[in-house]
Amino acid sequence: MPAPPVLRAGQDREGPSRLSLADLDATLVGAFLAHLEDQRGNGTATRNARLAAIHSLFSYAAPRAPEHATVISQVLAIPPRRRERAIVSYLTAEEIDALVTAPGRETWYGRRDHALLLLDVQTGLRVSELTGLTRQDTHLGAGPHVRCHGKGRKDRATPLTSQVVRVLRTWLAELGPGPGIPLFPAQAGGRLSRDAVERLVTKHATAAADSCPSIKEKHVTPHTLRHTAAMSLLRAGVDTSVIALWLGHEDPETTQVYLHADMTIKEQALARVQPPDTSPGRYRPPDTLLAFLDNL
Repeated sequence: MPAPPVLRAGQDREGPSRLSLADLDATLVGAFLAHLEDQRGNGTATRNARLAAIHSLFSYAAPRAPEHATVISQVLAIPPRRRERAIVSYLTAEEIDALVTAPGRETWYGRRDHALLLLDVQTGLRVSELTGLTRQDTHLGAGPHVRCHGKGRKDRATPLTSQVVRVLRTWLAELGPGPGIPLFPAQAGGRLSRDAVERLVTKHATAAADSCPSIKEKHVTPHTLRHTAAMSLLRAGVDTSVIALWLGHEDPETTQVYLHADMTIKEQALARVQPPDTSPGRYRPPDTLLAFLDNL
């Protein structure tokens, strides 16, 4: 694999500290971004992340190095590459029931997995948030909720339904004492890994497909459960700004992707559109109908 185009011919490859902003112009940055995609095989998301870091550096340098204003402005003008967003996959109510009932509750692992799946599909926690939960993070009294340490080092509380509360109470009674122990421990007693959660979701989705064949058509992952929680809220009429707070989205615009995934909402919008070849305005009943209604 050829070396990335970090420096051009004649530049000092041994002393990066001797570089100036003039050496890192838009041509060089563009070549680096092309190298990421063409040579290293990175996707659009990685390319845009690297560009965002470069933009951050040059934005910081802009007021501090005015003599390099031209180079800085040219680098900052390099746009991120647009990428296609796939429509999110989520589970229907029937598929949710099949998945959360798939774990056999005659075993300790089955009861753990049942509680984990039910909690995740209702709260929409990220995998890292789910595996980071401890016993003391669950509050099952008045106003039941779970507290998690989310992305960006932000804590948030997510309310729980009565069904989840009942299952968690049963699970906590079996889990044993110790406020700091993981809510969903691994066999050795430590926290579940991300891979372990992905495996158990795949395992139970495969089992659920026996009773609900439509699950076979979907690639069910832990993130699918997060999407499912969001879509359940959206279909219940919850505003997207509230869903963004529920999921811990840094940017509420991220939540707009769920509007594109729900065909029911689009169909309801279509039903409100004025059909062609009809006159607009309010319906005015004829006098005969009004007279009939008065005589009832």
